[in-house]
Amino acid sequence: MVEELYTLYKRDLQRLHKEISLFSQEEHLWQISGQVPNAAGNLSLHLVGNLSTYIGKNIGNTPYIRDREAEFTSKNIPKQALLHQIEITQHLVLTTLQQMQAVELSQQYPENVLGFEMTTGFFLMHLLAHLSYHLGQINYLRRILE
Repeated sequence: MVEELYTLYKRDLQRLHKEISLFSQEEHLWQISGQVPNAAGNLSLHLVGNLSTYIGKNIGNTPYIRDREAEFTSKNIPKQALLHQIEITQHLVLTTLQQMQAVELSQQYPENVLGFEMTTGFFLMHLLAHLSYHLGQINYLRRILE
């Protein structure tokens, strides 16, 4: 199951990078449309913070200090800086997953994030669904705004 998670995270993080890179006008990264309350740039920052915290820090034991509020309030960060953050996050996530043993998936996740105890495998699937959900919003915003 670790190999499957690795493959899916790699796929979706590559898609995130591609979606952000496809924005032809950087100002569109910071605009909203319709019922999507967050701009694509903010969703990208949110995914970076989320994965860097819950996979990189909590599983991979890498130092990371999350500023969740800034994920949603920051504006006008250059596209290349966002892409670089995605690349760093992808490396962090994939390296952490490569080092995981299958037995770790059945162990309790070290932080109670969702209000109940869960296994690491369960939470990794939740995080993957969260990534895919926001990736769809980013795709929608790019197509609407451009």
